[in-house]
Amino acid sequence: MLRPFSLFIGVRYTGARARNSFISVITLISALGLMLGVAVLITVLSVMNGFERELQTRILGMVTHLSVHGREPVQDWQALAERVMEEPGVMAAAPFVELQGMLTHKGVVAGLMVNGIDPAAEQDVSIVGDFMWEGELDSLAAGEYGMVLGYGLARQLGVEVGDKVVLVLPEASLSPAGVTPRFRRFTITGVFRVRAEVDSLLAYVHVEDAARMARQPGTVQGVRLRLDDLFAAPRLGWSMQHSLGRDYYTADWTRSHGNLFQAIRMEKTMMTLLLSFIVAVAAFNIISSQVMLVTEKRANIAVLRTLGASPGMIMRIFMVQGTLIGFAGTALGILLGILMATNVSALGQWIETTFNAHMFDAYFVNYLPSELQWRDVGIIAGIAMLISFSATLYPSWRASKVEPAEALRYE
Repeated sequence: MLRPFSLFIGVRYTGARARNSFISVITLISALGLMLGVAVLITVLSVMNGFERELQTRILGMVTHLSVHGREPVQDWQALAERVMEEPGVMAAAPFVELQGMLTHKGVVAGLMVNGIDPAAEQDVSIVGDFMWEGELDSLAAGEYGMVLGYGLARQLGVEVGDKVVLVLPEASLSPAGVTPRFRRFTITGVFRVRAEVDSLLAYVHVEDAARMARQPGTVQGVRLRLDDLFAAPRLGWSMQHSLGRDYYTADWTRSHGNLFQAIRMEKTMMTLLLSFIVAVAAFNIISSQVMLVTEKRANIAVLRTLGASPGMIMRIFMVQGTLIGFAGTALGILLGILMATNVSALGQWIETTFNAHMFDAYFVNYLPSELQWRDVGIIAGIAMLISFSATLYPSWRASKVEPAEALRYE
């Protein structure tokens, strides 16, 4: 079978056993180093993609993309919703009343943010209804003072569906007994679990019950909006601010969680840059092994030159060999990286369960997320192959400069 001469000899050199075993060891180390670098890069980028996905789907799914607040209590939120829905990019709107307070149950106290919502409209702007652990979001009805708690809050207070809790607001009320804090007893009608920090911070009540607690019955503070592109929230908010006038102001998710999102993006970039040095170290190993191989094969190179091989052909022979080493390391690294990326979440959960270690409690999600993106795999593979190919240029050039007479003088 006819083959290109340079490819044929390069493949033979790659598979042949070197007379100096140290060269074979260095070659193996360079391939293993490249494999490790590629695998670690794929795994780390998948984990960072997982954190970014969780931030967008869970945290930002619970947090409002964009909200319009009235400087005075809003009497007719439907009219306000119709006005803002005319803006391009706005998908849905729902009323809200926000309260800050404390919940008490059998002597246990927990601080929280209470969101007064319309359950029917809230389904269009929030994912909370898709993550109900117990009960239903529709169980909130006006005048019944029901409450849907986050899973973390429910565990902290030790309550279940049907239990009674007392909501205490920091505003004081005047009564015949003097100044007393404002409080009301609520019944737990549901528990949601998003597996994020909001599980320990949020509770939902009906918007009319929240308005009564705020001493502003029949009104809302504004409307929450869901956008088709959450990254357009600052621009749309600025546009609405001008169109609605001074009676309203807007707030978007970048003010509350923008720093976290930017931090994940920056950390992903920096981790990619730092871990790329592993691939660079493997490339230096390829250079060193190729230089030693060229020294060992000087006599062979001289024979090939005397038989008519051109310097370019000699250069291509060693470029083929170095590229094959890079290809083998990259291919094995891709396979190992895919295996690690698809199982790292289960591995993290196993470590937490086996060693009773809570490694992720300090993060905004309480498990190790991972999302393998084939675009990242392709980019990493391309960069690894480019570095491997570049590492073959100098040793191959050295091989092409070998003089036959000088190399065979002492043979």
